[in-house]
Amino acid sequence: MTEGHVSTEAEAEFAERDRLTIGDAIRCVTPLGWIVFVAGVVLLVAGTAFGWLELIGIGGVLVGVFAAAVPFTIGRESFGVQVELEPRRVRVGDRALGRLQVTNLGDRRVLPTRLALPVGHATAEFSVPQLAPDETHEDLFAVPTSRRAVIEAGPARSLRGDPLGLLERSTRWTGVLELFVHPRTVRLTAQVAGLLRDLEGVTGERITDDDLAFHALRPYESGDDRRNIHWRTSARTGLLMVRQFQETRRSQANVLQTLEAAAYASEDEFELGVEVLASLTQELIRSGVAVSALTQSGRLPTRAVSSMLDGSSRLEAWTASSPSLRDFIALSVRRLPQASIVFLVCGSATTDAQLGQLQSVYAADVTLVVFRCAIGHPASRTRLRETVVCTVPELDDLPRLVRETRVRT
Repeated sequence: MTEGHVSTEAEAEFAERDRLTIGDAIRCVTPLGWIVFVAGVVLLVAGTAFGWLELIGIGGVLVGVFAAAVPFTIGRESFGVQVELEPRRVRVGDRALGRLQVTNLGDRRVLPTRLALPVGHATAEFSVPQLAPDETHEDLFAVPTSRRAVIEAGPARSLRGDPLGLLERSTRWTGVLELFVHPRTVRLTAQVAGLLRDLEGVTGERITDDDLAFHALRPYESGDDRRNIHWRTSARTGLLMVRQFQETRRSQANVLQTLEAAAYASEDEFELGVEVLASLTQELIRSGVAVSALTQSGRLPTRAVSSMLDGSSRLEAWTASSPSLRDFIALSVRRLPQASIVFLVCGSATTDAQLGQLQSVYAADVTLVVFRCAIGHPASRTRLRETVVCTVPELDDLPRLVRETRVRT
């Protein structure tokens, strides 16, 4: 099976499910069918008990109509069904098309039927005409992509039933196919690279035995690399002395977003936050920088841009109670690699008091840049003690805000 379609690979499995059991037979009865059947039985019993021929006649007609609907659900089609989506990955607002292909794999002509295909939260219904053996019918359909989401298409099911809608039998023919509607993003290549160059190579406060920036000498200990022995000092003191170094920063960026619904003023503001997260992470991946991305729902894959965007398509706001923003930041310190710079995305409902507590979670040589999404507010860049806070009213403002951001080293 190719990436873009679901077909009848599992045909044997679906055919096995097609065997009609008692439970399946009960599920074939529609709500209207139950009303007709129960009413018919009740009228027959009441008419017999009280000797009312009119009730017996009406009850008999209802039960007879119900019985006449049964043959419409008997029998088995032999279809080959394929569902294709092209492309599998789109941006918000881009066009996505689907194709439903039905082939009669049997050796007999099949009567017209209906196929139901769930697409997202809706179900599309297709009319399949009478098909000769090996004949194929195709239908095209459009998939709505107005909102970021992962849209599931399938499983496709054939529907057989009587004209009155008393009985309806459903047979599954395919599995589920996913369409990823990625968030909008903007390019930040030059801006992100410039921001990271501000940090690259700057010495930190940590002492290490292997780096470039010389710091001091200390006595030799078992296991030390002999290449770091300072022979001149060792000869003068009579003790083996080894070099120590100050660790220089390397570009490891962590991108965080809080999913807590209370941090955002609206759904659109939350969507803007996802777009900012995706834009930053996308450019860091493309720049070859070591990057990790985290939300309360877990880490996003960052090996490739496409997998990161797939993961961001699944993000949803958290309405249930969740840890505080500071606890989320502390969790990121434990779960992610040690970073030289951290980008945090939040909403306009996140207060300065909350943001002011965050820098203390990090070591002194870690830079924290906050992107506070605030639709309708002016774009701005301020400092909250050591933290850079950028107010982002629209996604198009992000490149300028990143370009104007400079960090203290």
